[in-house]
Amino acid sequence: MPSPKSTAVRLLLPALLGTAGAAQAQQEANTITTAVPFITISPDARSAALGDAGAATSPDANAPFHNAGKLGFLRNPYGASASYSPWLRNVTDDMSISALSGYKKLGERSALAASLTYFDLGSIDFRSSTNQPEGTFNPKEYSVSLTYGQKLSEYLGVGVTTRYIRSNLTGSQIADSRPGNAFAVDLGAYYSRDVTIGAGDYNLAFGAAVSNIGNKITYTRADQADFLPTNLKLGTAITRELDAFNKITLTVDANKLLVPTPYYIDGVDSSDPAIVAENDRIARKSIVSGILGSFSDAPGGGSEELKEINLSAGAEYWYNDLLAARVGYFYENPKKGDRQYLCLGLGLRYQVFGVDAAYLVPNSRANPLANTIRVSLHFNFGNASDGGATSGDSSLN
Repeated sequence: MPSPKSTAVRLLLPALLGTAGAAQAQQEANTITTAVPFITISPDARSAALGDAGAATSPDANAPFHNAGKLGFLRNPYGASASYSPWLRNVTDDMSISALSGYKKLGERSALAASLTYFDLGSIDFRSSTNQPEGTFNPKEYSVSLTYGQKLSEYLGVGVTTRYIRSNLTGSQIADSRPGNAFAVDLGAYYSRDVTIGAGDYNLAFGAAVSNIGNKITYTRADQADFLPTNLKLGTAITRELDAFNKITLTVDANKLLVPTPYYIDGVDSSDPAIVAENDRIARKSIVSGILGSFSDAPGGGSEELKEINLSAGAEYWYNDLLAARVGYFYENPKKGDRQYLCLGLGLRYQVFGVDAAYLVPNSRANPLANTIRVSLHFNFGNASDGGATSGDSSLN
């Protein structure tokens, strides 16, 4: 059985993504929760405005987060991006997510990138079981990543990311607790090709990525470790050049967590000893076993497995590679977290500088993600090469 100290730490985790109902909803709706969910949040405003889609969109400095395979298709010799988002503003006013990413081309076909994501959870007041103050702490989490991407051909690229993750949720306020540390790897592939269909010029792109393959993370004892949010992402994007000044991109992503689904029995309380024992067994699965079993372990069978797939869809319009307007939608099944929101965004590119902004409109006013704003700055240096260009690459000029 988990200790009260371990439970105190774990209760912080479900709320970080803004899942409806947090811990209670997890029991009733069988939401999958993992450690460090912040590393699954799209850091940049462009992707946020497209409903968090990004596996197959044209590459920019934030490509390592979405798909390392896109890195070899970058056009400029150097580039960087900085993003900021106040987080869960309907719940608190001192949480935020910040991200930095930069890259350097190593030749016409390869690039190296480094990125940092920092999650400030604001101040938390700890209290004893008798409601006595036990101090205040500012939990923080961050990840540092290094990515290499290589074009294998004119149309196909692959990439790999290594990542270090640190999560300090309690400091020394809870005895026997400690910061969590983990190492993870991402693998990505990207295919992009210009084609002519009838009288129209298009760019077709496909992306696939498996992210956060790494060791379990623990805040207390080694036997109470939590899975990282290992994720499979598949996406496609199609860009249509309407004329010399106007183009539009439609993109869709599908995401599935490759971690075990909690066990439950309809109509039986989750504290039943048989259910507790089975979930303890599931929690002790190896990383490989958890990944391979994640496609067929849902207690509700195939229909529940389908409910674990999140969908992101968006449209991006560019005028003269200068001004962009975006709209997107993110859907998560109500039984699996119920994050659902419309996304709106604008973008501007001028010479070496660019800026994007996104605003999330949730499915209900009670959704903790309401009023979420994300802003990103972009900097692209040097003359863009033609060898890595695609007709959908409006983010780099």
